[in-house]
Amino acid sequence: MTDRSADVRRAVGAVIDPELRLPLADLDMIRDVHADGARAQVEIALTIVGCPAADRIERDVRSAAAAVPGIDDVEITVGVMTPAERAALTERLRPARAMPFGPDSLTRVIAVTSGKGGVGKSSVSVGLAVALAQSGLSVGLIDADVHGFSVPALLGLIDPDGFAPQPTRIDDLMLPPVAYGVKAISIGMFLPRDRQGSGAVAWRGPMLHRTVQQFLTDVFFGDLDLLLIDMPPGTGDVAISVGQLLPHADVVVVTTPQPAASDVAIRSGLVARQTGQRVIGVIENMSAMTLPGGEVLDLFGAGGGGEVAAALSEPDAPVPLLGSVPLSPALRAGGDSGVPILVSDPSDAAAQAIAGIAQKIAHTGRSLSGRSLPLRPT
Repeated sequence: MTDRSADVRRAVGAVIDPELRLPLADLDMIRDVHADGARAQVEIALTIVGCPAADRIERDVRSAAAAVPGIDDVEITVGVMTPAERAALTERLRPARAMPFGPDSLTRVIAVTSGKGGVGKSSVSVGLAVALAQSGLSVGLIDADVHGFSVPALLGLIDPDGFAPQPTRIDDLMLPPVAYGVKAISIGMFLPRDRQGSGAVAWRGPMLHRTVQQFLTDVFFGDLDLLLIDMPPGTGDVAISVGQLLPHADVVVVTTPQPAASDVAIRSGLVARQTGQRVIGVIENMSAMTLPGGEVLDLFGAGGGGEVAAALSEPDAPVPLLGSVPLSPALRAGGDSGVPILVSDPSDAAAQAIAGIAQKIAHTGRSLSGRSLPLRPT
């Protein structure tokens, strides 16, 4: 009989873990493979007991083994990693819980800020994340608005009972849920189910700082092109913590056209700049919309985004107005239903504006000058 064990091992080893987004062979999840003749026996080790991706992994492994020429029957044995194996895996994924988004990281970090609440900053953050993911980039999104988290709902990460799913944990490592190609994390995913409905988080500075730090160090995002951070409004504890943890981050300021919002938005940009962050642009949300009859409705006035961009510009560091997102019933409806407008109605004017802004951000890279790259001679 023909020994096809090596062929089967290669096939099942290439199966991607749906949560870690890495091949099973790289994760040491393939324990044993025996394929003598037309029958293949494969033993795999899941990372944890009750792994939510267990059924999918078993199904994908079975399909991969069955696709090997000459294999007609596949037997799968499913086990669980030992504590030592799991510890070795988490250490390999995130050595010593190091900050993966430091100055030498190739992941670009963009904090989306606003001076005040109610300007649609979270909707813009989610829209940008989805648009960037649709363009083929690997995107992560941190909901740093601990007291007013809304990212799980905006991304549809809410079950029929109104609760957000708990991220899968591998020891102290957390795997962010993925929606519309975006890996997202939020404090709303960690509250006890009896508290998620009220969403009440009464924390002060030290707890807020620790939460943001854990989102950055204990969540396994994998290799990201961009990490967006949906900041809370204003210039409080979280803004200071992010400035301390990520002084190299880029910043996008969201405002509405009205002076009451634009005046406060300028402050958030100035505070970010004080921590060393670079303000790369301003987004004007809730700008004028064109009604079916052709009339233009500028409910919140006009010109606020341009005023913020001009106020934050410096002679050697101009800050552009990246774009204006018009008022849109479809944008509101998409947020309520958990289906971002880039998916639900991509032809809508707001969706097209967000997509255009995302492309500008994607093509406004940060400089690699003075940074060491993870390269070595061969």
